[in-house]
Amino acid sequence: MGKRIYVVRLSEQERTDLQRLVKTGKVAAFKRQRAQILLNIDRGGHGPSLLNTDVARMLEISIKTVGRACKRLVEQGLPQALERRPGQSRPRKMDGEKEAHLIAISCRDSPAGSKRWTLRLLASRFIELGHVESISPETVRQVLKKCHKTLAT
Repeated sequence: MGKRIYVVRLSEQERTDLQRLVKTGKVAAFKRQRAQILLNIDRGGHGPSLLNTDVARMLEISIKTVGRACKRLVEQGLPQALERRPGQSRPRKMDGEKEAHLIAISCRDSPAGSKRWTLRLLASRFIELGHVESISPETVRQVLKKCHKTLAT
């Protein structure tokens, strides 16, 4: 049995809005997930009144995520319950100057023993040159992809 601290009771209009949000494909995944949480946990007249543990299991998320969504709804209202908390995103490691250095490195000849630059080689060289303490190959890929899109337009 799950424990419910914040009781969610949605109005008919809120349920309709959340159902529409879940059905449309043009919404961020975290927002759709929060809407699904609230729809399933709703103890109003039209909701299934599932327990936090059941919703967590059904959506394959943690019980804490369910609890936080309920808490935000009760304390702050529906619009805030669907949005990310301010400051939740990580600060960017790469500014324009660092991106320019990375692109310049990628334009140089590849290191000895390599036919071409790989994302891992670029990340390693970027760290060796002291531009950042750490960087993932995925971040390198995103910077180069953004550069390619800029050049193509």
